[in-house]
Amino acid sequence: MASATGFARAVSVLGGVAILFGIATVISGGSNILTLWRAPDSALKIVPFVLFFNFAAGFAYVAAGIGLILKRRWARVLSIAIAAANGLVLAGLGVWVLTDRPYELRTVVAMSFRAVFWLVAGLVSLPGSDTSPQSRR
Repeated sequence: MASATGFARAVSVLGGVAILFGIATVISGGSNILTLWRAPDSALKIVPFVLFFNFAAGFAYVAAGIGLILKRRWARVLSIAIAAANGLVLAGLGVWVLTDRPYELRTVVAMSFRAVFWLVAGLVSLPGSDTSPQSRR
């Protein structure tokens, strides 16, 4: 039973990190969106589709984090969907980079981190990993 408790704690920690990550993503994305519209010359290396995706995804990160803490089945599905969406945007960013458009290396690193984080969160919280009654909702 200790391993089930440890597992539940790990999923809760991932949920907490996801919430903080989501809040930071929304704040950062919103700030950069405002910068993009205010001073376009200073934002030449912003990749617009990545920026807008990340801003919107930040809200999904918070929702998934709350669901993970509450051990809801939909949070598992949402985590996998977020991982897949991040992977698609990362692939799009790869095409952007290969077509020699301006970008920041930190954007590539951040998108890679996001994709890996959500893949881990989704895999760790896969259905069947936890058999508590609350996980079946």
